Parts: sequence; structure tokens; C-alpha cells
Amino acid sequence: MIPNIPDIAVRTVESAPPHAGTMKSQKTVAGIDIGGEAKGNHLVIMQGTRIVWNNPGRETPEQMLEKCIEFDVAAVGIDAPCQWRIEETGRQAEKMLARMRISCFVTPTRERASQSRFYDWMFNGESVYKVFVERFPLLNDVFAIGNRVCFETFPHAITCALRGREATSAKAKNIQRRETLERAGVETRPLRNIDEVDAALCALTANFLLEGWVDVYGDSAGGFIVVPSSTASSGNK
Repeated sequence: MIPNIPDIAVRTVESAPPHAGTMKSQKTVAGIDIGGEAKGNHLVIMQGTRIVWNNPGRETPEQMLEKCIEFDVAAVGIDAPCQWRIEETGRQAEKMLARMRISCFVTPTRERASQSRFYDWMFNGESVYKVFVERFPLLNDVFAIGNRVCFETFPHAITCALRGREATSAKAKNIQRRETLERAGVETRPLRNIDEVDAALCALTANFLLEGWVDVYGDSAGGFIVVPSSTASSGNK
């Protein structure tokens, strides 16, 4: 069980770090890359480290949920904020990552986001969460491994965790993120673009969550962000 996490990152450890291609969990997991109206969302479903579905076209949140149910998905990683900023206090998860020098989008209040089209993708993410939480409850401080769940994560933090922050560059994301998947034993040839790569990284993190090898940042008020434990990378080199 992941305990309450008021102001520190908590690592949940159940086993030795998973090695490439040898994840204990062979449950089916999914990752969703969230985009704006032009790009749309991208869903990747994996069983262990094998890609079993990557959507060929644009899908609504309802269609993605149906596909996850069809494949009996256990956990869904979503690349979008699960909570809006609360007034001026900011989200604890984002503050914690910033202290670790891991950059991420600063989530605004919903009201402020509504004043700029830049944040359309966050509203798309909000729509996805609203559809998914009825079947995949949002990760909280009483989540128990084994229950269906959806959670927030994002590819830059995932890559930093598995490659090391100093070795990770956003400018080289097209190469580095594929390499990160391949080191974990994921065959990346079916992934047609960076959006599907990012969705696969979110699915990989869902695998790490089921294995118990994740770091969780945040609190109940601002929501949690999940990334693979940095020690998990020792098994993927």
C-alpha cells in the first residue's frame, strides 16, 4: 500500500529491480499521451514489455476506455495533470520535482487555464481522467497494488529516472526516450512517432507501479505524480 505522502517522495519496494524483459508483472498496462485538438491523444497498451495495441487514429476518451477494458488493463499512466493548481499555493508534486531539478509544466488554476488556448491539452487530459476514473480510480494515498488505477506521470521525469537526470536532454528526446524503452526490453518499432513513444513510457511506468518500483510525489490536495524509482534503472542497463 502507498501511504500518505505529505511532503516527501516515498518509494514502494516489493522486489529486486526488474531486469530488461523480465518484469514479474505480466498484467496488461496502458499509457496515454495527451495532446491538444490538433494532435489528439495517443494510447499504447502493453502486456509486460510487449506492445499489444497502439491506436491507428484519433480516439475519444470513451473509445480509449473501451479498448483498455477490452484488453483487461490493470493500470493506466496519463501524461497530463490530474489536478488543477489550488489558488496560488501550487501543486506539491511539481514543487518536489522542481527541487530535484526535474522540469515540468506548472499547472495553473482552471480559471487561468481557460484564458489561454495553450492549455487546451490540459482540458483534454481533464476529460480523459473524468471518463477513466469510474473504472480506473485515480491513485490516492490509500491505493493498494492489485486494484485498477490510473495515475499522472510524464515522459521527461520517467526518462530522468531511468537514464539519470544529468544524462537526459529534452533536445534529444526522440532518441533518448526510444533508447529508454529499449533498455527496459520494449520493442519500439511499432511506435510511429514521439507521441506513441511517450505513451509507451507512461505504460512502462504503470508496469513499474505494479512491480512496486516507483517514486510518488505530491499530496492528496494537489494530486500525485508517479515515476519509476531511480534504482529500477539498475536492472535495465
